[in-house]
Amino acid sequence: MKKLLPFRSVLIFGGAGFVGSNWASHALKNTDARVHIFDNLSRTGVQRNLDWLRQESNPPERLKITVADIRDPAAVYKAVASATEIYHFAAQVAVTSSVCDPRNDFEVNAFGTLNILEAARRSGRQPFILFTSTNKVYGNLAEKQLVPMGKRYSALDSKGVNESQPLDLYSPYGCSKGTADQYVHDYSRMFGLPTVVFRMSCIAGPRQFGNEDQGWVAHFLHSALEGKRVTIYGDGRQVRDVLCVHDLVRAFEQVRAQIEKTAGQIYNVGGGMHNSVSLREVIGEIHEVTGKRLYIETQPPRPGDQLYYVTDFGKLHKHTGWKPQHNVRQTIEAIYNWWKEQREIPQPVRLHPIVQPILAPLPEAAS
Repeated sequence: MKKLLPFRSVLIFGGAGFVGSNWASHALKNTDARVHIFDNLSRTGVQRNLDWLRQESNPPERLKITVADIRDPAAVYKAVASATEIYHFAAQVAVTSSVCDPRNDFEVNAFGTLNILEAARRSGRQPFILFTSTNKVYGNLAEKQLVPMGKRYSALDSKGVNESQPLDLYSPYGCSKGTADQYVHDYSRMFGLPTVVFRMSCIAGPRQFGNEDQGWVAHFLHSALEGKRVTIYGDGRQVRDVLCVHDLVRAFEQVRAQIEKTAGQIYNVGGGMHNSVSLREVIGEIHEVTGKRLYIETQPPRPGDQLYYVTDFGKLHKHTGWKPQHNVRQTIEAIYNWWKEQREIPQPVRLHPIVQPILAPLPEAAS
């Protein structure tokens, strides 16, 4: 007799975005799960991701799309009611935007996350919840001793950042994401929800519409290919570890599959020391892959920017066996190949609705 697999109802907040659409695609291709995307479609280009996912959904009924905002508690409550798994990727992602409008940043990142957690708690289903936080919760890491060496900074201790690093919320963005990060963690301790927090470094890969504030590897690559100038803040020796989105998707699946061990945990997730690279080195890689040179202008460093951040993902590896499988060159090549494919596909012109939140009260929980 064929063994019946547990029913999976996967709800993805921010599911039309870069990470969300890649995770939805994985679920549609590799599982029998029903996939529910909840997104306000405010990011440029995300409608293309929905078109892509509709083509991959077989049968079409496996994919459900809700256009709504996480600041709307009633819409969130309705979406969460039938979910067995929740992936929370919806966010205000730009430090600069958070400085210009701290209230909006807080309402999306902190208040929106609380809406999701409360809906999950009140549903009575104890759904698995994975929240993508950020390395910005560790502040600018000014205590890190660095020396300039060629095209990059090198750390004298040669160690990545692990989960024991003290929080140092810097900028409204760091504060709002840090608030959400801690709420997700505490709802596991206080209410028994099986939550996991990923504090992520630089994620890159296909389907990423990068810009100056978020997705810088894709932003650099697209700008080089399209002959656009980019601005570098500082001397370009800043170092990040790059993680391919395909490796991130594997991490999602592995922490869910080992929920007995991972529930209630916080993990630093990134490409690690072997995938650490400076801005200058990425520019060189892009030239080697595409033959295009990137035109740059420089500005003084921005307050709160980390000169050096490399992930120590040892805890995640210990708990699940996960480690990256793609290097920086392979990740850049994957983005480049996707960019070429998109250039060959005519794109329909659509209006992208931006849903204004309706701050209605939550429905009463069922008795």
